[in-house]
Amino acid sequence: MTTAPLSLEHLIRPSSLKEGKPPVIFLFHGYGSNEDDLFSFAPELPSEFVVISVRAPYVLEPFGYAWYAINFDAQQGKWSDDEQARTSRDKIVAFIDEACAAYHLDADNITLLGFSQGTILSYAVALSYPEKVQRVIALSGYINDNIMAEGYRNGDHGHLRIYASHGQVDQVIPPEWAQRIPDFLDTLGVQHVYEEFPSGHGVTPQNFHAFKKWLVDNA
Repeated sequence: MTTAPLSLEHLIRPSSLKEGKPPVIFLFHGYGSNEDDLFSFAPELPSEFVVISVRAPYVLEPFGYAWYAINFDAQQGKWSDDEQARTSRDKIVAFIDEACAAYHLDADNITLLGFSQGTILSYAVALSYPEKVQRVIALSGYINDNIMAEGYRNGDHGHLRIYASHGQVDQVIPPEWAQRIPDFLDTLGVQHVYEEFPSGHGVTPQNFHAFKKWLVDNA
């Protein structure tokens, strides 16, 4: 399906529904990847959903993209550009509105699916603007409190449902970072599931089938 000229580059798989506004899943890739990566999930996701895989706005040579810079500094060690992350958070929020209008999507039935850096942004969007999102599938990421919108803790998160998973031997994002997610979500009153798999920084078939079942059960 041809994409409309919206503010972020993207790929789209149409819904199987013939009438009404379909639900939508937005896919957000990891650091250094692109919109083709997670779009490989699209054929296996429930057919009633429109699936939109979004390209991050910052270019990484030679062919990748990022939601924000990750720098390696001799004094600070590895650190993230939180200002760029907040900018990307707001770009995603604007893009969701654009896409719902352009493709006639159900703005009250939105799922975000992220991997790694895309997961970090998915948390930032959903927890900052919970009125916009119903579900999050958060793969191999963590919650960065520094990139949330101001006052986000005062939002109504009671309807949000989140599936989070992580590899037990992830060498990119330590499992301990992800293991803090359940307690954090509990403080906001978010319904959630957290699972770990005997894997590294990736999505195993077992992990894929687990989050797909969760999505069907929570659709």
